[in-house]
Amino acid sequence: MQIKALKVYCDVIARRSFSRAAEDNDMSQSTASQLVQQLEERLGVKLLDRSTRPFELTAEGKRYYEGSRDVVRRYYDLEQEVRSLHDEAARKLVLASIYSVGLAHMTKFLERFKEEHPRAQVRLDYLHPSRVMEVVQAGEVDLGIMSYPQETHDLAVIDWRSEPLVLVCHPQHPLAGCDSVELHALAGTSFVAFESDLAIRQAVDQALQSEGIEVNVALEFDNTETIKRAIEIDAGVSILPEPTLEREIALSSLQTVRLEGAPITRPVGLIHRRDRSLSEVAKEFVALLIEDTQATVSPAGATHMQESR
Repeated sequence: MQIKALKVYCDVIARRSFSRAAEDNDMSQSTASQLVQQLEERLGVKLLDRSTRPFELTAEGKRYYEGSRDVVRRYYDLEQEVRSLHDEAARKLVLASIYSVGLAHMTKFLERFKEEHPRAQVRLDYLHPSRVMEVVQAGEVDLGIMSYPQETHDLAVIDWRSEPLVLVCHPQHPLAGCDSVELHALAGTSFVAFESDLAIRQAVDQALQSEGIEVNVALEFDNTETIKRAIEIDAGVSILPEPTLEREIALSSLQTVRLEGAPITRPVGLIHRRDRSLSEVAKEFVALLIEDTQATVSPAGATHMQESR
């Protein structure tokens, strides 16, 4: 039995689409369909119920998928191990990250990793949080970098760090001259927020609501970079992860102010598929991130705002 046919079958099920599975395997949709039909003919059973759209797995198809997925994973893990032993230069790491981890911040990690592992091939894509989970789930990337990561039946979480959230404002804003402020100082201010479906927005809203504070949400965006640009034109203030502001603070284009009271932090972690062993290069990248975190002490008594969706 060809491993390729089993892989195509598993991809069809995982992607819920013959066309997407065919594209993943560099073949036509008709070829992918024929491979699955050949599996059915060999087994003498129907694996898919094609009378519905989208198709449904038969009981036999579900069991065959569960077993085939393990066989395919083990085979490709073995291939990768053998190739790595033969030629370390073939090592490749594909990452997906939420925007709000910070473009400049992650660039530093990538530059350091490439210096330490010059023969490793690394690609990083910035995506919406829901899309990060999708590409990890589909096996399109090795690791996903998420805030407020949640373990699932298929996804495992590696804790990375806790990022303190701080008030961010234009250098000429009335609050810019303060060393620290209470949350109550934000009541009624123009606020540049994350979009409402993002976990960090829900965490900030929860912190404000717990103090009975209402802000005037002037703008909403799905990433930190755009929020920072809006604050730079004095469109409002915001509450953002401190590590994502290094460049702006160095350029004096933004001002940060510490929030008084129990520190609010954002947990950030890495997600990966449970049924796939991390490659050596992926493990080395995780080790680099963890090493950096251990060199930075998190604020004592920090409060982790949990995802509410």
